Amino acid sequence: MNDAPAPLLTTAEVETLARAAHAGQTDKAGRPYAEHLAAVAAGVRARGGDDAQLAAAWLHDAVEDAVLSERWLQEAALSPRTKAVVLAVTKRAGESPEAYAGRILATPGALLVKEADLAHNADPARLARLSDAATRKRLTEKYARMRALLGLEEQSS
Repeated sequence: MNDAPAPLLTTAEVETLARAAHAGQTDKAGRPYAEHLAAVAAGVRARGGDDAQLAAAWLHDAVEDAVLSERWLQEAALSPRTKAVVLAVTKRAGESPEAYAGRILATPGALLVKEADLAHNADPARLARLSDAATRKRLTEKYARMRALLGLEEQSS
């Protein structure tokens, strides 16, 4: 009987899984949601993130968007660090921005993933695709507030 743990999913396997889980989903501008996941993963890589953070980048919205369950995450062949980061960046219903930021700051590795997520979400070119000026303004303010709560420098254009 072999009690060795199953090997962890590779980053490529996590990417494939995340793309499949979010298939058919689009962002607020109508773009395939996988483009956002890829941009966050690229941002994590560019910021020096490790494999656990790259896997978390691909999965960062999966539980929040209910395309994968928290139980699936608990049972998945992922490192404990990846799981912790995904749960840290998963916004909970009714949660204050302060509580959300606090959890991110308290979880090793989560800040870098959230920073990459915010960078893509607040990208002026991405926001410009939104047809509604009020939505653009609301989201710009929301992302700036979260960056401030997380102690991140203002994003340069």
